[in-house]
Amino acid sequence: MGQKKQLRFAAIKSFSNVLEYPAGIVGKWSEHFGNNNPITLELACGKGEYSTGLAAEHPERNFIGIDIKGNRIYIGAKKAIADNLGNVAFLRTQIQKLRDYFAPGEVSEIWIVFPDPFLKKESNRLTHPRFLREYQQIMKPGGRIHLKTDSEPLYRFTQEVIKEQALILHQDYTDIYENGQATGPLAIQTFYEGMHRAEGRSIHYLCFSLPEAPIQIPPKKKKNTDESVA
Repeated sequence: MGQKKQLRFAAIKSFSNVLEYPAGIVGKWSEHFGNNNPITLELACGKGEYSTGLAAEHPERNFIGIDIKGNRIYIGAKKAIADNLGNVAFLRTQIQKLRDYFAPGEVSEIWIVFPDPFLKKESNRLTHPRFLREYQQIMKPGGRIHLKTDSEPLYRFTQEVIKEQALILHQDYTDIYENGQATGPLAIQTFYEGMHRAEGRSIHYLCFSLPEAPIQIPPKKKKNTDESVA
């Protein structure tokens, strides 16, 4: 690990708005924030641009950026402290362990912004049913999930999941900039979004809710083991 990363990892241990693998936090986020305001998660938050951006726009809500990379969390956490944003926190952990940190119904909303699309392994995509089932365990009924991505395959994949799982689709924009749809929360622009737009890529957006029925995990695809020789 480089010296810069080491310094950042050491720094976040002293930040009051960063929690690293906290024990006993389930159902107690209201105590951390000092209020019962609705909680929004930003998954794979990176530098926390959306967490801090949304927190500044919505002081009546609480926001938690989640990522495993502490050196990236450092940037968002430092900005939140500098901007006096007491309604944003950062949780360092793996996304597949959300139930270790949130009680059923404790989360009202989720944002997934420019995640790694994992094009080769579908089960690692953050809109794959195995992740949606995890979200279903911690979200309030009717809570909305937002996906913002430049990845055409991830966008199309998520559209298919929405259909197959009978999810409730609220918005589907092929390109938020094409028809002036980049307003409100969608106007918040991350570093990667600016870079992708400069390259001429479309920025896709989907907003949906999970059904009451349990999410069904599809069976694993069998590998082709046919080694017969013609």
